[in-house]
Amino acid sequence: MISFRQASIADAESWVRTNLNDVCETSGDWMPSERFRGGQIAATQALSEFDPKGYASRRNEVLPVAARGASSLSPYIRHGLLSLPEVWSHVSDSPERDRDKFRDELLWQEYTRHLYARLGHRLSQPLRHQLGDQRPGDGWSQRDEMACLNFALNELEADGWLPNQTRMWLASHWAIRSKADWQEGERQMFSNLLDGSYANRAGWQWTIGSATGRPYGFSRWQVEKRAPELCSSCTSKHCCPIEQWPDEPDLEAPPGALRLRRGEYPPDEPIYAALDPTRTPDLVWITAESLGDNDPALTAHPDLPAVFVFDIPLLKKLNVHPRRLVFLTECLMDLSQRRETLVAISDPTEVLQSHNVAVTAAPVPGFRSHSKKVRPAAVYPWPWLAPISDAPLSSFSAWRRTLPASLSTNSLKRQKQRNRRRE
Repeated sequence: MISFRQASIADAESWVRTNLNDVCETSGDWMPSERFRGGQIAATQALSEFDPKGYASRRNEVLPVAARGASSLSPYIRHGLLSLPEVWSHVSDSPERDRDKFRDELLWQEYTRHLYARLGHRLSQPLRHQLGDQRPGDGWSQRDEMACLNFALNELEADGWLPNQTRMWLASHWAIRSKADWQEGERQMFSNLLDGSYANRAGWQWTIGSATGRPYGFSRWQVEKRAPELCSSCTSKHCCPIEQWPDEPDLEAPPGALRLRRGEYPPDEPIYAALDPTRTPDLVWITAESLGDNDPALTAHPDLPAVFVFDIPLLKKLNVHPRRLVFLTECLMDLSQRRETLVAISDPTEVLQSHNVAVTAAPVPGFRSHSKKVRPAAVYPWPWLAPISDAPLSSFSAWRRTLPASLSTNSLKRQKQRNRRRE
């Protein structure tokens, strides 16, 4: 194992180039994120600076950047530097409409985690509908002739992040207009996003209609509403490829569709207790899902070294952009400023089997398979915002109706009232 010994995050890029160059995607620009730095210090600062006032009306704005309401907290939430309960609490005193809308988005993130925790890699299958006529190819091949696509992809490649609105633009254009295989588009976005997670497949499925039957139709109207300067400067402004609303895609019922009713795919979480009372933990195993100072296992064992294993078999399979590995390394180097932090580059099961580790259960299939071989001495519960259960997963609304009253918001009620007035 390698000890970072109060390493400086400024050295993260050099360390990744030296040690992980062979397991990441290196065909393009190697630069790390221009906007985001990893680590608890950066995450805590980002949360303290986030003011949700105006969020409800500005969350979908794209340009100018100063008009955006998006929190930009997702990379820190994705890697457990900020927990959803912590972020939920942060906005408690905010204006009601903004607070509720922001909390709705936190609940959506929790819903996608529940989906992935219970479905695992089945989330790559169409949930309720299957797009017809999907074919191989680059769904963003019109980039050079469309300012909106080019802008979104440039931001993705520079920052490793996008606001939700442009994520929907890219997903819809890839699968609905270009009819390219949505799973390939999702893989390309996953490779670049600092908050990339297989739970994000739920967002793709919602956007392209395979989850709901109602796809998001990307057109010039959305661009002119959210980023009008893109249209005015576009070389295709007089012959816009997305001038009209896209044709409705062919949606088919997939064979063997997943059943997402109550009780289907029950959660498979480990028992949260010392698995062997005769074994005393000697290390705290931290995972990519939980790198924050408040990780439950780290908190329970403040005097033990933390250990992170760059999972080489997994990384070779994922082939992610190096900026994602730089971000993870920055998180670890930042942690090393406050406690002993060890790093290994190998297969986690081979490195950790000889140790008695304490760990926080990560809500991903890989953790379950690894933990069966590692046999942790102690496992601590994941800090869910909504307790995982066998609730129905057929839709966000169906799942949400099962939540405790403490997680209710008024925004859904207001939306129903608006819908009734329109009718």
